[in-house]
Amino acid sequence: MEQEVPVIIHDHEPSGTAQGSQSETFIPEQIKEISETLSEAYSRFKESESYDFLVKNAEKAKEYIVKNPAQVVLYTLGAGAFFGLLMRKKR
Repeated sequence: MEQEVPVIIHDHEPSGTAQGSQSETFIPEQIKEISETLSEAYSRFKESESYDFLVKNAEKAKEYIVKNPAQVVLYTLGAGAFFGLLMRKKR
């Protein structure tokens, strides 16, 4: 799942400087470390009980929506109106 993506940073300097080549290798290493950290965290999350709980509840929600579409639309409109009233500016 890992891919190497070339990143070129323009420093507004002539393209023959040594500083530009250092920037090109430094940024991808940081991105690679962040990517690996996120991948590990996501893998741990998928193996946790919380993930299974979320998947089961998402299925229940989908089933409820299919069985009661009119109620879901009314609930959604009500929630939108409620949050709209909360977020409006008071003059």
